[in-house]
Amino acid sequence: MNLMYPQIVTGADLLRGIVKLDELAPLLQKRGASSAAIVNSKLYGVRSFSKMLAKYGIRPVIGLSVTLEVEDHEVLVYIYAQNETGFSNLMKMSSAISTREEENLPLNWLQAYREGCIIICAMTDSSWANARDLHVLQLVAEKDSNASTFIGIGRPGGGAHTDEASIIQLSEESQLPIAACQETRFLHKEDFQAYEVATAIRKGYKLNDSQKPPNRYRQAYLPEREELVNWFGDHPEWLRTTEGIMDSCVVTIQKEDFLMPKFPVADGQAPISLLEQNCRNGLQARFQSLSEEYEQRLRYELSIIDQMGFTDYFLIVEDYVRYAKTEGILVGPGRGSSAGSLVAFALGITEVDPIKYGLLFERFLNPERVTMPDIDIDFADNRRTEVVNYVASTYGKQYAAQIITFGTLSTKAVARNVARVLDFTPEEVRFMSNELNSGRSFKETIIQSKKLRDWIQVEPRRELWRQAAERLEDLPRNASTHAAGVVLAANPLVHYVPLQIGSDEVFLTQWAMKDVEEVGLLKMDFLGLRNLTLLDRIRAMIQYNKKQIIDFECIPLDDQATYRVFKNGDTTGIFQFESPGMRRALKTIQPDNFKDVYSVNALYRPGPMEFIPLYSRRKNGQEPTVYDIPELEPILSETYGIIIYQEQIMKLAVEIAGFTMAEADLLRRAISKKNQQVLEEERQHFIAGASKKGFDQIKANNVYNLIVKFADYGFPKSHAVAYSMISYRLAFFKANEPTYFYAAFLSSLTGSKDKMMEVIREMKAKGIPILPPSVKTSRYSHTVEGHAIRLGLGAIKGVTFAFYQQLAAAREKGSWSSMFDMAISLGADHFSEKAIIPLIKAGALDDFNQKRSVLLASIDAAHSHALFIGDDALSDQFQFNSQPKYTPGGTMDQMTKLGFEHDTLGFYLSEHPVEQLKRTASSHIPSIASLFSLNRGTKATCIGIILSIKRIRTKKGEAMAFLTIQDETEEISCTVFPKQYAQISVQLKEEAFVQVSGSIDFRNQSVQLIVEQLASLSLSGD
Repeated sequence: MNLMYPQIVTGADLLRGIVKLDELAPLLQKRGASSAAIVNSKLYGVRSFSKMLAKYGIRPVIGLSVTLEVEDHEVLVYIYAQNETGFSNLMKMSSAISTREEENLPLNWLQAYREGCIIICAMTDSSWANARDLHVLQLVAEKDSNASTFIGIGRPGGGAHTDEASIIQLSEESQLPIAACQETRFLHKEDFQAYEVATAIRKGYKLNDSQKPPNRYRQAYLPEREELVNWFGDHPEWLRTTEGIMDSCVVTIQKEDFLMPKFPVADGQAPISLLEQNCRNGLQARFQSLSEEYEQRLRYELSIIDQMGFTDYFLIVEDYVRYAKTEGILVGPGRGSSAGSLVAFALGITEVDPIKYGLLFERFLNPERVTMPDIDIDFADNRRTEVVNYVASTYGKQYAAQIITFGTLSTKAVARNVARVLDFTPEEVRFMSNELNSGRSFKETIIQSKKLRDWIQVEPRRELWRQAAERLEDLPRNASTHAAGVVLAANPLVHYVPLQIGSDEVFLTQWAMKDVEEVGLLKMDFLGLRNLTLLDRIRAMIQYNKKQIIDFECIPLDDQATYRVFKNGDTTGIFQFESPGMRRALKTIQPDNFKDVYSVNALYRPGPMEFIPLYSRRKNGQEPTVYDIPELEPILSETYGIIIYQEQIMKLAVEIAGFTMAEADLLRRAISKKNQQVLEEERQHFIAGASKKGFDQIKANNVYNLIVKFADYGFPKSHAVAYSMISYRLAFFKANEPTYFYAAFLSSLTGSKDKMMEVIREMKAKGIPILPPSVKTSRYSHTVEGHAIRLGLGAIKGVTFAFYQQLAAAREKGSWSSMFDMAISLGADHFSEKAIIPLIKAGALDDFNQKRSVLLASIDAAHSHALFIGDDALSDQFQFNSQPKYTPGGTMDQMTKLGFEHDTLGFYLSEHPVEQLKRTASSHIPSIASLFSLNRGTKATCIGIILSIKRIRTKKGEAMAFLTIQDETEEISCTVFPKQYAQISVQLKEEAFVQVSGSIDFRNQSVQLIVEQLASLSLSGD
């Protein structure tokens, strides 16, 4: 008998099994298994299973565990694909199950899809307890003309089922053969506890819960050959039947050819003709006349697109980009290599003119390297879903789907999840969380940490935690929707990939990105970009307030105010340019044209950033730009002799060595892979080509060395240009419409307290007034009022959008002169303490000219007044006769007032409490912001609030700390060395006010203060 395993539930089945393929395949090979079958509850992981087993010389069998509806029964059956037809039907069955709420398969659907499949009725499973009769079996096998239905009997651990005799009798009566079953959900007997933990994680209970369901899979391990033979020793024919079933199943999973979808065109019209017509219309709208250079490039690109079979793809992308723009959904100017296509520019897919910027089509589509085209599109992230839904509705929900992605149990996640089901105490969880290093695997971390090993040995439960976490680490925990990927096909997707219910009525593939691409399906990325939403908000606010319609493509690229933003490193809120290192690069290079902006964008990455000083010196005339050979100058002059872009590498290969652009792209890719043999072969190819063009071999070799050196550094110029357009547009508005920029930017930061505080400090430094939220005038998001920014009500913690809608509707009823008017308009149901207290604390009712303490004290009176007036027809008379009064509320000191603002808004609005401390200080105290211009070693003093404290021990075991101190202008890191720490440690508390003195130092290229003295301060009430 050949050893085979007919029912393996792998770890891909979201903790229904914990079998890992990299452990399974070697074990099967070691045992001499001939075949093994995967039977997950969905077709998760089948392609990986098939490839891994084939790699180890074991024949994979593709199966599915299915809950089958038979009259009033729901029973477990295993369904196997015998051939390609069966596999196709298995995908349809899995899709049918996974797109129904019940997640089971009606019998008539089984009958419709059973061709090419084998069915094993798992009659020893508990689901058959009330269904072990001839009638049910006959219904399952009713249309079975090729003996493809079997009765399955399992003997887990060698024990026979109590109803085995009656099942054998049923086999004789139905004339359905019996096949031996053994379901495997973990590899070894000792893995059962880890499997039990996995089940508890999946179902959400704790192992010590007396009400937890029994686990019936204690023997669901992978038995040895001898065990299987012994278990079925009295019926070896059952094993032979199973072997025959497995041998009959032959499905080869391999990488498929491209499956390009079709764009609907009018009868008699060729897609390429429509594409060319659309391109010419687009270019006509952009240019009055088409030069010969554009004409030639257009014809060339269209011929390559047609030749490679991608015409429909371009028409499809153009279609949904046009839809987005028509619906006012902001689309990015382009991204990646697709920005190098004139066709994409002509169709409005990108806003980058590839000829103007010297971009190469072959970097995007290379006729000598046929791969699926990849035009990724950015949309404003708050409206991306609308475009996905459009594609699904336009082409049919059976033809379009989003791509699944799986969240795995990472080192810390698995530790926490296992700890939860083992009912660890909060102290235990804190300890193990602090000790775990997410940079290593769980097992490696335990090996490296003696503290953890000692802690584990104290209690057996902790040892189970260790064992279970090691077994479960990296297993898929849950499924979700990929952030961008969408697939589209000419035929229903279920023919190529199994589907399941997704979101927004768009199906989800059961296979992740890599598997979907191997099927040959066209993957399109619909990316949501927050910075486009920011631009869209700015545009909408300007249009609403000023009645100006903004066309982003018409923004001038020579605006000097915009370049001052870049030169000064004033790039808070500017896409890609916010980091401290990028700001330093901008200040070093001093960009004064768009070329410099996208050059900095490409340079500021590990590797090429070492050339930033050289670029700056050459750009600013401090050092001459030299070229080894004159022919380099036309290609490298725009970057001052430095190779920054992949397109430059390609142009060098064309100009120096006579390569075609397609060959140059292959060279670029080959060099980046660092294969020494390929490098030498390409060197000879390059030198031979250069020699034919009359270049000296030594110089040609030097150019090749230059290319090799920069191949890793090379960045796609097309991407740098396209994405820098977003950055430039944001900087343009920051320079020219700062109130609109900051209002929109603040709105995008709601919930990000630290970032909001940073932006508010920047606004105050620029003299931009910030008006408090107001129930009379604020909208939900922040808005512009004159030259000031009015905070939105949505920034107040506890104010929901639904409440804002009620309040906005109430405002329409008339003006409010008091909180009582507001209560009447809102109505007693909506005027509640829960809704009103945060508004008062944030200052949103200050327009009523009452102290906040009085307003808080008067909420009950206002609510009662609203109840009294109600919706009565005589309410006007009631209001005339009723003159409610505010309730005296005592006094509220300044610190309490500021504390309420901080609690509800996340920052201090009226003033920073440190400002009060500075006013009462005996001498002038400089701002923290001013310390950043001081030299190393300079003595300095500041006053601030302690935001965070990190206490550590040195190698000698001495205690010290790192603090973050904030005032109204900036934050600074402070280091307290052991000697000072011993003196002041008792004063170190978060949110404490302190005066700190010390000396300026630099750490990680950032300014810090070495603390010498620290004194606690207190705010006086007023």
